[in-house]
Amino acid sequence: MNDAITPDSSQRSGFDQNPVVSYRVFARKYRPQTFADLIGQDAMVRTITNAFATGRIPQAWILTGVRGVGKTTTARILARALNYELPDRSIPAPTTDMPNFGVHCQAIMESRHVDVIEMDAASHNSVDDIRQINDAVRYAPVTARYKVYILDEVHMLSGAAFNALLKTLEEPPPHVKFVFATTEIRKVPVTVLSRCQRFDLRRVEAAALVKHLEAICARERIESEPDALALIARAAEGSVRDALSLLDQAIAHAGGGAAAGAPNMLAVRAEELRQMLGLADRTRIIDLFDALMRGDIASALARLREQYDCGADPAVVLADLAEFTHFVTRVKVVPSVADDVSLAEAERTRGRAFAASLSMRVLSRTWQMLFKGLAEVKEAPKPIAAAEMVLVRIAYAADLPSPDEVLRSLADDDGSTTRPGNGGSAASALTGPGPSGLRPPAPQSIRSTPATARDIATARDSIARLAEPTAAPAPPPIAVARFEELIALAADKRDLVVKTVLERDVRLVRFEDGRLEVALEPGAATTLVGELSRKLSQWTGKRWMVVVSGEQGVPSLKAQAEARKAELVRGVTADPLVQAVLNRFPGAEIVDVRRPPDATMPVDLGAGDEMIPEPPPDDE
Repeated sequence: MNDAITPDSSQRSGFDQNPVVSYRVFARKYRPQTFADLIGQDAMVRTITNAFATGRIPQAWILTGVRGVGKTTTARILARALNYELPDRSIPAPTTDMPNFGVHCQAIMESRHVDVIEMDAASHNSVDDIRQINDAVRYAPVTARYKVYILDEVHMLSGAAFNALLKTLEEPPPHVKFVFATTEIRKVPVTVLSRCQRFDLRRVEAAALVKHLEAICARERIESEPDALALIARAAEGSVRDALSLLDQAIAHAGGGAAAGAPNMLAVRAEELRQMLGLADRTRIIDLFDALMRGDIASALARLREQYDCGADPAVVLADLAEFTHFVTRVKVVPSVADDVSLAEAERTRGRAFAASLSMRVLSRTWQMLFKGLAEVKEAPKPIAAAEMVLVRIAYAADLPSPDEVLRSLADDDGSTTRPGNGGSAASALTGPGPSGLRPPAPQSIRSTPATARDIATARDSIARLAEPTAAPAPPPIAVARFEELIALAADKRDLVVKTVLERDVRLVRFEDGRLEVALEPGAATTLVGELSRKLSQWTGKRWMVVVSGEQGVPSLKAQAEARKAELVRGVTADPLVQAVLNRFPGAEIVDVRRPPDATMPVDLGAGDEMIPEPPPDDE
């Protein structure tokens, strides 16, 4: 896409004669004026261009993306394209081909056109604000072709405001268009999203940002180092506005420093930019990473102190280390990642070397330790001390061998135990751990004494035993002699579902230890047979076979308990004393029958029933 730098109208108009009065920051001076000026948004531009060319223009758009990628600017360019008109009236329809400013263009881009209404939804988010829009859309535009409403940060509207907007948004008058912008697309109701064409504005890639900044520096007669622009692009994180603001700040930081051989040119240099941003030198970060991977803790601590004395934040140093570790890991998986032009040459070259020499295990372990250590540094009262302890842990762990490496080194016939790539020794690997659980790194020149066959076999057996999981002895199988014991086992395991199934849904046909033959009650789940077999096998330690029989079987335990209770109620009802009570209180009925606590022959009323004393005798 064409990403030529085009200053805005006020700069082109010659208003910059007095630099004090007319100075405008780069984020405003180089704000895109046409779709061709947008960088990094090829998919969106192509879609909108084709839609305008074929006349398939929707009634509403919604633009989403992180800050500074051009949402509001794109909305204004859309409004300009909808209303593009030359003084001779030769453009009868909307178009994205706008080589020159038309009748309405300058007023639209400066947000002062009467028919292009911009509203900040963060401060105008009530239903009354939307009602004003609903009332105003009925009137035709004053001078332009379309009346365009631009609602920035639309996710800030209240729920009632969104609801008030729905009808107008779905069926607006033909002369009205809506453009919404938001950084929180998930907060916008789906009822609104379904009525708009959505465009996700991407973060601008670092390479495209560097190219954009180079063009601006050339136009402004500013000498810039490639590493400095790469630092700005990385710090901007895909935001064009952030990149231009940082470039403005870097030029101000450079002050009167003229470039060599060009006394009238300012210079943006990487070293000054690092000081301004509080960043660590990238080369020093790579040297620090190298010392850590070699297990050279003294050199690593010294390099950290050097950067700290130069003003680098310890947390930023660890974050840069984590970023470089991530970069090396990506290069190891996808080597073409190192071709990114926004990276410094030293970063690309040494990143490839580290990716070739370090294992994925070492890189992933370093990343995890840096990720956890970064949180410790941010919370520590003395961040530099916490950062040093993080580096100590990483340097000590960098030389730890894996069990297979220990075995290979022990089996080496010549007794040499130096591990390629990590600089450690098997002899040091077998040394007992220190207080931190990690052993000190051994110098690369240390060699162990030759190991005998018995030593190798003993070490191999010890490591194999350590690698095997310790399994507890299996409990002895449980014997179950009666069906009732099976129910008691379910209760003992606190599995109320299985206990209820055995009591309510199962009619016993045959029972023996390890085999259960049953008939199912109507309405019982067909999957309970497999579940019963699995649970019983798990509880007893032996295989259980649960079979559904075609025989009727005995009634379920619940049915038996209900039958006994019904028989007891009939017996109590026939008692003369109970009959007298019922006759004395017309309409009374027997709800339940329970034995007194001192009854000599308790009645089994089924699982869960209680023993309740009989009602007191009549006073007669």
